Amino acid sequence: MTAFGASALVLQLAPLGWLIDRWSDILAFLGDLFGIGMFDYSFMHRAFLVGLLIGVMAPLIGTFLVHRQLSLIGDALAHTAFAGVAVGLFVNAVFDAGISPYITAVIVAMIAALAIELISEVTDAYNDVSMAIVLSTGFALGAVLISINTGGLAVGVNQYLFGNLSTVSRENAAILIVLFLAIVAVVATTYKQLVYVTFDETAARVAGVNVPWYNRVMAMLTAMVVVGAMQIMGVILVAAMLVVPVAAAAQLARGFSTALLASVILAELAVLTGITLSYQYETTAGGTIVLVAVGIYIIAVLAGKLRDRRGSSEVATADEPIEGPAD
Repeated sequence: MTAFGASALVLQLAPLGWLIDRWSDILAFLGDLFGIGMFDYSFMHRAFLVGLLIGVMAPLIGTFLVHRQLSLIGDALAHTAFAGVAVGLFVNAVFDAGISPYITAVIVAMIAALAIELISEVTDAYNDVSMAIVLSTGFALGAVLISINTGGLAVGVNQYLFGNLSTVSRENAAILIVLFLAIVAVVATTYKQLVYVTFDETAARVAGVNVPWYNRVMAMLTAMVVVGAMQIMGVILVAAMLVVPVAAAAQLARGFSTALLASVILAELAVLTGITLSYQYETTAGGTIVLVAVGIYIIAVLAGKLRDRRGSSEVATADEPIEGPAD
């Protein structure tokens, strides 16, 4: 393998390795202090680090997507990210390039995100049509490349389809940190414009906001989240983290910023609980996390209904006429 692969360059961009090591030291200390067995393993340290970052990234972008009724874009980009993984595996098998499949997944997913927007703009097709086209193309490309089986290409594909805690390498954790910092930085600097475009695209155009540009920014951010979360969620289930915690937060919170914060809290709860259960019972990480998230959603729906019912009862009681003293 070449020492100058793209994945090696990522590790040299910043002292990410040092940060990952210090995080590992903290969890190892907590494991010794409280007798937490799963903290004895370095791969679990990285899994929890990745989980914490995903718990912020996914709802941060998913809140915008849900309000824009673009929940399915996560599925489309996840399937094209799978094609990106297949491209990386194929290039490594044929040319011995030493490129991380997650790097090629990011590139292919971002190209697919732009393709979705361009198809919608050029053909006037609805977003779901462009997403369906890109999803089908991406997964078909991935399936063809995997079926070639050059140099054992099909080996280990399950970890990309379903996620795997033990395969979260130091290199992949570093890649996710870079994606996380980029996503948070872009959202922080364009937050007002993204909110404007999300809730009133027509008014945003009238106000001079470059709506197509911000649509593309959101699509590319979604691609970055999908690839980052794919490490433990897998291609098949990654889109759930963009939607389920956001839907749960919508049952409990009022207002966009409040709902966004609530969705991050619920996503963290789902991810950390899911990773723990996955380790304890040796289940698939992505599936366990999604089941926990769905359980949280059900509880949130019931809590929201109960709150609304109590509110209605209080209003009805307040509206009852007060009887005066009997004559």
